[in-house]
Amino acid sequence: MTSIGGFPQGASGKRTTARGFTLVELLVVITIIGILIGLLLPAVQAAREAARRSTCSNNLKQLGLALHLHHDVHQHLPAGWLAYDAATRLPYASGVPGWGWGAKILPFIEQLNVEKNLINYDLSVTDPAQEAARKTILSVFRCPSDTGKPIFRFVESHPSHPGHNEPEDDIEFATANYVGVFGTVDVHYCETLGIGQRCDGNGPMYHNSFTRFADIVDGLSQTFLVGERNSDLGYATWVGLPAGDECAPAMVLGTATYPPNSRAEHAHNFSSHHPSGTNFLSADGSVRLIAETIDTSVYHALCTRAGREPVSLP
Repeated sequence: MTSIGGFPQGASGKRTTARGFTLVELLVVITIIGILIGLLLPAVQAAREAARRSTCSNNLKQLGLALHLHHDVHQHLPAGWLAYDAATRLPYASGVPGWGWGAKILPFIEQLNVEKNLINYDLSVTDPAQEAARKTILSVFRCPSDTGKPIFRFVESHPSHPGHNEPEDDIEFATANYVGVFGTVDVHYCETLGIGQRCDGNGPMYHNSFTRFADIVDGLSQTFLVGERNSDLGYATWVGLPAGDECAPAMVLGTATYPPNSRAEHAHNFSSHHPSGTNFLSADGSVRLIAETIDTSVYHALCTRAGREPVSLP
């Protein structure tokens, strides 16, 4: 090959030049890349959600093991929440101290240091001395699919309620996505009860409950202990609940009035951001994903401890 004037020449003496993409070809390539990304993105998102759902399920299994260990040590499950009248020490759903079931299983989820160093069970959960405990974020209580804030501010339903003394701006709680199963009864009825009356649910966890596995006559595999709730529906916490607020029990417990994810306005319900359903922990330690299309009678049977209903598991 020879060159003339600095330009390469072919054997025939004709000048050769490098050929690039035309504008049309470039647009075609960009379009193909966009289509491939559009096809790939849902698969990547689905894979990520599957991993998040698996982590969520594993969290519930850890909580199930902790609840079983608590039962082995204390011969009963932890109470949904503990509340008494401060003066008489009689049961009072709107009373103190308000510690929830999640706080009572801390030693069994490798969080004994939190219990020993930050918690005084004799004081109310809203006592200023409990602030560090209230704001302690525990990953085992968080579903990675949830987009809620790690710490939320408690807002009273009735700020003038006589059972509450601390200003609401000073009360923050670590977020949790798992609440105990109160049953099919609405927790709002608890506020109608006076001193000396326990607020009983028909599920395994409720006010001052000390449920034994022997009390779950429907069968451990056919009774839910804990279910999910996403923060869009209503914030929950592992810590407990403030005294004197009608909606406060929903911070640690949920009701099965409606199937999960079916009623966005029912803040005491169970819910999740998983596209295929909501995870529930059964009393035998297994975890099951429940769709919002579940038959209501079956769902109610799974959320009661002694209804004696025949259940065909989904």
